[in-house]
Amino acid sequence: MKRSSLLLLSMMLVFTMFLAACSKTEEKTGTETPNTTETPKEEPKKDVSLRVFSTFGGTDAARESFQAAIDGFTSKNPNVKVENDTMSANDDGFRTKVNTDMTSGNEPDILFYFTGADAKGFIDAGKVVPLNEVLDANPDWKAGFAPAALENMTRDDGKIYSIPLTGYYEGLFVNKKIFKDNNLELPTDWDKLTKAVKTLSAKGIIPLAAPFDQSHYLIEYFMLSAAGSKGHNSGLANGIDPNWEKGYAAMKELYDLKAFPKDAATIDLSMASNYYDQGKAAMVIEGSWAIGNWKNKEVVDNTTVMPFPVMPGGLGTGKDVIGGFGSGFYISKATYDNPDKKDAAIELLKSLTSPETIEKIANSNGGTSAAAGVEIKGTTQAATDGFAMVASATSINKPIDNVVTPETFSALRAGVQSIVTGKKQPADVLKEAKATEDAGTK
Repeated sequence: MKRSSLLLLSMMLVFTMFLAACSKTEEKTGTETPNTTETPKEEPKKDVSLRVFSTFGGTDAARESFQAAIDGFTSKNPNVKVENDTMSANDDGFRTKVNTDMTSGNEPDILFYFTGADAKGFIDAGKVVPLNEVLDANPDWKAGFAPAALENMTRDDGKIYSIPLTGYYEGLFVNKKIFKDNNLELPTDWDKLTKAVKTLSAKGIIPLAAPFDQSHYLIEYFMLSAAGSKGHNSGLANGIDPNWEKGYAAMKELYDLKAFPKDAATIDLSMASNYYDQGKAAMVIEGSWAIGNWKNKEVVDNTTVMPFPVMPGGLGTGKDVIGGFGSGFYISKATYDNPDKKDAAIELLKSLTSPETIEKIANSNGGTSAAAGVEIKGTTQAATDGFAMVASATSINKPIDNVVTPETFSALRAGVQSIVTGKKQPADVLKEAKATEDAGTK
């Protein structure tokens, strides 16, 4: 072999060894030829604006907790802007606002509202959507609710249009100190109640703080005491229960004994509750939410709650209670059909009804929990007594405004002052209310 060929062969051998060494070095160091293909960037989420209407406004005990729940959601979802549109539940104007919004095309994206007769109109009009499929598509979320709470939301057509948050109870709240200071027994029966009314009114103490116009709780408990659970819940659609006359007559009896504030004809629910909070009234019929609104520590510390006593001849048991899950969150059909809003609205709804949020709201307003496995302990003795009252109740009944039309309930309320002042007889007011009910259900 020629020397030049040998030299060329040697050089090729050295070059081959060099390439092999480089390859091994590359394997050791993991150095590879850069991949010039870039991972596609995730498209930013579209900005979404949602309006939530609720009654967590004014002095509502859960107002701050509800706002905190919304803030918590928006902090995790910065592309979603939420307008927290609220009014006080003690202002009957919120009903007018909801009805106007729902009939004028200005529906809120999410609505927290009553689940009874008040909602029938906009449900029948298709303004909100059933949420059964949404619940089934999110089994973990659905499993977070107590079965009884979802059952309470189910309407006659088997559909769930509203998602529960917290429940409530109503009862007779009593200032134990006022009763003790005046040597009175707690009003566990009608005789003790009327004796307390006579004694306290003679001393210038308001026995029972209640308004005549916003006489929601008066009507509910007097009719429940008089007609019992079945008669109370039957409403007026199938006729007038004569025991309802007895309930109205008992209101007049207490009025004649000076049970109510002198300005009962002009005050509203908030003012009646304030009389109790200020220690000016010995009793008030209120809901569980009221406990969180009262600021007078002496009053709160000396408050208990009990069922309203049965009047003579009444069919109640003395342990019948008004309560349940009377409100919930709806999603408007316009929002559900909007691809830019639907998913955000559902995620917000899930966040507002998570077990964590439910627990915080319930702790704020003293309500009962819609969440499975979330036990709300009373932060005051009154709240503890309230939970015990519900636990031992022989019946838990929806308010009357859940079983009659809103117009009928307005007629029942308007009749209170006329009856107690003797301008109308109970039978006449009920006849007028029945006519209103028949006209509204045709």
